Amino acid sequence: MTPTTTTVREIALANPASMRVFEQFGIDYCCGGRKPLAEACEVRNIAVDEVIAALERAAATPGPQAADWSARPLSEMVSHIVSTHHLYVKRELPRLAELAERVVNRHGGTRPELPAIQARLAQLSEELLQHLAKEETILFPYIVQLERALAGGAPRPHGCFGTVANPIQMMTSEHESAGSLIAEIRSMSQDFTPPEGACPTFHNFYNSLHEFEQDLHQHVHLENNILFPRAIALESGAGS
Repeated sequence: MTPTTTTVREIALANPASMRVFEQFGIDYCCGGRKPLAEACEVRNIAVDEVIAALERAAATPGPQAADWSARPLSEMVSHIVSTHHLYVKRELPRLAELAERVVNRHGGTRPELPAIQARLAQLSEELLQHLAKEETILFPYIVQLERALAGGAPRPHGCFGTVANPIQMMTSEHESAGSLIAEIRSMSQDFTPPEGACPTFHNFYNSLHEFEQDLHQHVHLENNILFPRAIALESGAGS
């Protein structure tokens, strides 16, 4: 049985199938993943025994094997993050903005939460796009160059930021900001639940926001919990 004192992050790393369970219950396993399971359930007002039972069912049910990024080349992991999650963010944010505009124009007068959600979404979009650009032009190229240099016995590349831990600390902080914004959107939208009788566009908007949150959690989990610690260990000489 999963101890309630185990952190959500530790559970997600040990069993990738658990991430679907956390998504189901709206539990943040990336930015908020350092909370013990009991505390994370309390924040969401969920019975911890119910979550543990779902985690045990997920662990016992065979499913598609998730990629094990704990030992694969960092360059491969960076490529996956950019081509999968960064691309998704860049594609989805304009689409979400268009959907937000449509539902606000149609329902904003009677649903005051919609303009507030639209404002949070615009802030999230601005912050995330700047964040992705910094990762793709500064941090990720350095990590790839570092791995190649050490593998070939060459000197470590020179970074303008000192140790790689410095930009990672900044990226982690920005992840927390993005996580807070999507959590606010979840709360304002009553867990992405459209009101009774809502039009198809309203449903599409909330469903799309929910999917975006799920991808963001997976995205940040890969970086915060796997890529960044491995890059820091590699630079310090403790990694492979």
